[in-house]
Amino acid sequence: MKIDEFSRWVRERQEDVEHALERWVSDESPAGLGTAMRYAVLDGGKRLRPLLVMAASDAVSGDRASALRAAVAVELIHAYSLVHDDMPCMDNDVLRRGKPTVHVKYGEAQAMLAGDAMQALAFEVLTPDEGMSPQLMATQVRLLARASGHAGMAGGQAIDLASVGRQLDEATLRDMHRRKTGVLLQASVMMGAACGPADATALAALSEYGAAVGLAFQVVDDVLDVTQESHVLGKTAGKDVDQNKPTFVSLLGLQAAQKYAHELRDQAHAALARSGLGQAAYLACLADKIVERDN
Repeated sequence: MKIDEFSRWVRERQEDVEHALERWVSDESPAGLGTAMRYAVLDGGKRLRPLLVMAASDAVSGDRASALRAAVAVELIHAYSLVHDDMPCMDNDVLRRGKPTVHVKYGEAQAMLAGDAMQALAFEVLTPDEGMSPQLMATQVRLLARASGHAGMAGGQAIDLASVGRQLDEATLRDMHRRKTGVLLQASVMMGAACGPADATALAALSEYGAAVGLAFQVVDDVLDVTQESHVLGKTAGKDVDQNKPTFVSLLGLQAAQKYAHELRDQAHAALARSGLGQAAYLACLADKIVERDN
């Protein structure tokens, strides 16, 4: 696929998601809550998870309206997790997406409530009164709930907080990041795939692809944390080192971590090749984008 074609697709899908978020995240919530929610989720971010949803949906010729709802829902979960992750009781960060974090801007209580409300809104978006079958709604809710709960993102965050100052072996570190970051990225792929017809072979391959890119994203994040400046990342660089957190760079070394990210990208491409899907080019390009990004 030509770079221009992929870049155009990315811009168009990002605009679709931004417009949908503008529409569904209301600023009319009481006591300024909507303002904090919109600050947390609008006008920032790469929208990688929504892009994975829509690329997977395209790969299986899925319903675009359903895929957009899934894309918005997963971004709302991601945004809520960042708001809570940045709070003083967690990572205590003051910069996110190039601007002050929500608790710095609006206070800790409002930040907590904004995160709670975005989490609830994600599941509201996935369960419209019409336009989606009950089976698809149930599948999407199950995928997102499992990815964001105790077995996924929240569980990974718990391991992360409990691991500060400890030495983890590679298997334990991989499991932590698979839960904390990777499972939500994998769920994004599977939520997109649920929007259209796909056989067992394709679904298994897409699940493998999602697992590979999900872990690759975190490996690259660890690399960027020690190789980029805060103004490039849009968040505080060197935070993991300062907090004495285990990372793939601290465990493997910088060059080995970079090599591992490329190996995971190769695994993702191999999974797509086994999928039998003829329209997976956007997913292939996203795997490249995840590993080659600089922020």
